[in-house]
Amino acid sequence: MIPRVLLGTAQVPGGGELRLLQRGAEFSIMLGANELMNSRLSGSEEALAEQACERIGARPGVRMLIGGLGMGFTLRAALARLGPDAEVAVAEIVPAVVEWARGPMAALHGDSLTDPRTRIFEGDVAAAIAEGEWDAILLDVDNGPDGISRPGNDRLYGAAGLARARAALRPGGVLAVWSSAPSKPFARRLDEAGFAVDEVVARATRKGGARHVIWFATKA
Repeated sequence: MIPRVLLGTAQVPGGGELRLLQRGAEFSIMLGANELMNSRLSGSEEALAEQACERIGARPGVRMLIGGLGMGFTLRAALARLGPDAEVAVAEIVPAVVEWARGPMAALHGDSLTDPRTRIFEGDVAAAIAEGEWDAILLDVDNGPDGISRPGNDRLYGAAGLARARAALRPGGVLAVWSSAPSKPFARRLDEAGFAVDEVVARATRKGGARHVIWFATKA
């Protein structure tokens, strides 16, 4: 049995501590007893970007906002599908996560952080949303719309937060939200916010694994 090694810790604004662990070539980020992400489980995070790109289609100068850097699966999948004139802003509220991406997990992230289309925003994704004029906003800042790791995340998923996200999207833009589990109340809030909603089940790996949920909410 290869032991897990603690590589670093970081405080989450509003409470809680993240821990970066490594076992062999596998990385995981934990919050208490909850594993928020694992380097072996990238399927649904990649689907978040892939299907968002499909929905916005080919358009010049795409501006995409990703809430939560994590292990970079969503960022890399987006860069692989967007053109050379795209901009992908990544909002990460825990600076240590960016440091880990450039340090112990550098090989996992590859050249995604130095790609000229990438802009790292160390701060709350709500502030980045307020910049407006996005073609796609991808939210993977928690385990879902219940704000598990950070109570403040609830304001992203409430009626007011969804209204702000919709206002920040260009016509035909997409708000995509990742979740570890279904939520009928959240799906209903998306509909009430004026989005055309498509709820998709995505597996944790390409071969199967846990079923995660992604809502793709399109601004008419």
